[in-house]
Amino acid sequence: MKPLYTKNEFKEAKSRDSLPLQCQRCKNTFLIEKHFIQKAIAPDDHHKCEYCSTQCLNASLNSPTYVSCTRCGQEFKKQLKEIAKSKSGNHFCSKSCAAIWNNTHKKHGTRRSKLEKWLEEELIILYPDLEFHFNRKDAIESELDIFIPSLMLAFELNGIYHYEPIHGQKKLDAVRSNDKRKFAACHEARISLCSIDTSHQKYFKEQRAMKFLKIIQNIIDARLSDSYPAFRLFPVGTTWRLSDFSDLDSRGN
Repeated sequence: MKPLYTKNEFKEAKSRDSLPLQCQRCKNTFLIEKHFIQKAIAPDDHHKCEYCSTQCLNASLNSPTYVSCTRCGQEFKKQLKEIAKSKSGNHFCSKSCAAIWNNTHKKHGTRRSKLEKWLEEELIILYPDLEFHFNRKDAIESELDIFIPSLMLAFELNGIYHYEPIHGQKKLDAVRSNDKRKFAACHEARISLCSIDTSHQKYFKEQRAMKFLKIIQNIIDARLSDSYPAFRLFPVGTTWRLSDFSDLDSRGN
């Protein structure tokens, strides 16, 4: 709203008196009663008295303007009416950018096993000076069960759904394909990804979970003591099972 009246004129005008405004689109002067202007000034009112007519309003809403993609920063055109619909204030240049950003910043709908929750509690206590990211997607734009940014080290805890067609072969193929994409993304980001097979744990029991905690501890400790390479390349699709860590486990006993 662009007023063409003075403060004094507004103050002296009565509720039904008309005051001049400039149309935001055609720049013509139009008159509107003071009480409508007072409503438009209120922060919770959506009628801002910016246009002289419905035609100018519709033309403006259909006019494109440039906005920046929230994810990639690319500028693109978007209609004002579409911008106004955005409750979050985010704008995306493509469905791909929208999906990646929404998945990365998702706060609800993530499912975590009892083992994952228990490991989080234990690791935070064992390593108070390390920053852990649990079940976050900011490292490779795909969820990692455990990620330690300072060590560029990640862990995936793969249960039975990663190895057997519990919900059908199509679902298993999709899970395995996603696992391969994670390995490839970590490889590209120079993150050492340790995928641990937890499929033999049918239900959570702390005594059994200690075995997985010990494996993770030994790898972290080796990395912290520089006895583990800063970045180790693993073949895409490699899965580490308990037997693969026998040397580390014996070293920690």
